Amino acid sequence: MLGDVSGKGVAASMLMAHLQALFRSLTSIDLPLAHMLERASRVFCESTLPTQYATLICGKAKNTGELEICNAGHLPALLVQGNNVTRIESSGLPLGIFSSEHFSCESLQIQNSETIFLYTDGLSETRDRYGNEYGIERLSDLLEIHNDLAPESMIEASIRDLALFGSGNEPVDDLTIMAIQRRH
Repeated sequence: MLGDVSGKGVAASMLMAHLQALFRSLTSIDLPLAHMLERASRVFCESTLPTQYATLICGKAKNTGELEICNAGHLPALLVQGNNVTRIESSGLPLGIFSSEHFSCESLQIQNSETIFLYTDGLSETRDRYGNEYGIERLSDLLEIHNDLAPESMIEASIRDLALFGSGNEPVDDLTIMAIQRRH
């Protein structure tokens, strides 16, 4: 699971802590992934201010390589399969927008050495000194080139490329990156 909440500072930290506690309690009842997000969205909507919301991408993986993934208004996950990078787009609105939001999940079959790459907008929306955004296309191109790297190295390559791109600009948003690779 990877997410990003609205706002900045302490208020955003408290919102994320609330969301984390909510999901910890929901995972214990073993709901289908879409139902878990629907319940979380309802509770989150009812327990926060109307201006507060969270984008979130989460998944359940099985030993067989089957991956169920649900994207609630977050940036697309990137599935790295050799030289091919596929976007897994959002299938619903962010959590907390509507209390009756419905979510759909996508099922994928992940093969050996394929990677799911997740990130927050601190990566894709970083701007260079000319105001150009780093963007998902540049990230996809980078992942195509580095498709054979281990997850840690793939993350390091993206951070290095982001630093080169933004050279000298201070980050304006937080940055979270997660890469999960199937190995068997």
